[in-house]
Amino acid sequence: MRRVHVIVSGEVQGVGYRYTMRMEADEAGVAGWVRNRRDGTVEAEVEGTDEQIDLILAWMAEGPPGSRVTGAQVRDAAATGARGFEVRATA
Repeated sequence: MRRVHVIVSGEVQGVGYRYTMRMEADEAGVAGWVRNRRDGTVEAEVEGTDEQIDLILAWMAEGPPGSRVTGAQVRDAAATGARGFEVRATA
């Protein structure tokens, strides 16, 4: 299993990014969480197989309709064996 920590920048708040990501994560079968940050970015941790992670990272680079992703910082994180995917409160 692989886990990544991602911070997405651009026009990614107020466009349904987090809730659409939860649907995409459920469809891809990954675990983790997503939340808005006070600086206007979206932060997420996603865990799954390499193929699942690649699929979600590709979606995150595009985002939902109405968003405009201008960048994504991705770094590896320690896998936790998490299950399910949640939308968290703003940090």
